[in-house]
Amino acid sequence: MLSIALSELIQLFRNRLVLVTSFIMPVAVSAFFIQRHELFASVGSLGYIAAIVMFTVGAFGLYTTTVTTLASRRQNLFLKRLRSTAEGDVGILSGLLLPVTVLAVLQVVVIMAVLGSVAGGPDNIALLAVGVLATLVMMLGLGLATAGLTNSPEHAQVTTLPVSLGTIGVASWVGLTGTEDLAVVKRLLPGGSATELVVNAWNGGVAVADSLILLAPTLAWVVVAITLASRMFRWEPRR
Repeated sequence: MLSIALSELIQLFRNRLVLVTSFIMPVAVSAFFIQRHELFASVGSLGYIAAIVMFTVGAFGLYTTTVTTLASRRQNLFLKRLRSTAEGDVGILSGLLLPVTVLAVLQVVVIMAVLGSVAGGPDNIALLAVGVLATLVMMLGLGLATAGLTNSPEHAQVTTLPVSLGTIGVASWVGLTGTEDLAVVKRLLPGGSATELVVNAWNGGVAVADSLILLAPTLAWVVVAITLASRMFRWEPRR
């Protein structure tokens, strides 16, 4: 698995499209929000900024790159060749996705640390960490599911749009308007409860037990995504 991960890490830094999608775009968007943090905090809150940063990295840095990577490796038959080795399916997928997952986690940690140093840190770091990890696991699962519907890296530019833009849109909706109205709808949408959890963790003022309940919808989406991935994921190109 580690040899696959090392090889994949090298490939990531050689691919310009992945570099733009995974690193430059999330960092640029995050830098804009942090630079204008007073403006966005006035219309939302610092917790809203943290949630948008998290989903920007999760949607573009992790989710889109996961789909693009798996579609590319399938197209050039690399996935098929890996299955002929002694490594199991779980080890193969773990090796392929470990680099981009670790990089996404590091990006979120660094960007949120910068936000905290500029505008003030979160109220509950442990709760924030739980929310971030649950969100990234959800985006990773959705990436595996979407990869089953994606024929090529070029096709990934289309298939990833609904989830990537949708989750960021939901995060903006919940982060700006709260959950006083349409609470059930907002929390059940992918990213809605995770956004509320991160907002609560950063801003404070909500009991930890009430915030932890918000993990349930996010974890439910993880189960749905993994179930879809197990049924739709393909190791070889369609003939």
